[in-house]
Amino acid sequence: MASAADRIPVDHHDWHSPDYVEEWIARDVTRDAERRLRLREMLAAAPAAKNDPLAVLDVGGGYGVVTEEVLDMFPRAVVTLQDYSQPMLDRARARLAGAAGRVRYVLGNLRDPAWVAAVGGPFDLAVSAIAIHNLRDSDQIAACYRGIASVLKPGGAFLDYDLFELIGGLAIQMRVIERAGFTDVACLWRQERVAIIRALRPAGAG
Repeated sequence: MASAADRIPVDHHDWHSPDYVEEWIARDVTRDAERRLRLREMLAAAPAAKNDPLAVLDVGGGYGVVTEEVLDMFPRAVVTLQDYSQPMLDRARARLAGAAGRVRYVLGNLRDPAWVAAVGGPFDLAVSAIAIHNLRDSDQIAACYRGIASVLKPGGAFLDYDLFELIGGLAIQMRVIERAGFTDVACLWRQERVAIIRALRPAGAG
């Protein structure tokens, strides 16, 4: 179990409020240009060819920005977009209406182990951006990484762009990811509090 010092208070976001989500998105899109650049750099590190028919999991996918970039970079990919917020999923569904046949939406709480069965799989690739740090609790974050590992195919990859400095630091999180069942955990880019990591599910994993 995590000590009291490891438990960071749950954030103040009201993800179930449509009004709050609308206001949050309005602020978030002001960072769109820079964030999309980082997302494209992250996705370019996926061990996949452009035309591979990938099954992709977007963890904490929010209103669909990461999924949108996945669909653009990998035109034969099919994405399962998971999020805790129904208002966010509603916005993602509207945003990605043109790709309706390529996106599946799953409402699930990463703090509840049931999310793993809900998303299904197995997946070739799991991606996440500015999401997992919101769990705040070290045990729950580790469990989330284990859940991601469990739904990846052997040889599959996990790409994560997050505020690692808010959850103990990049070095600590890389070790936690490795213990969760990944190998070749590497930092691809880092700037102040944010970084991008890539981790692989061992090819011989069951």
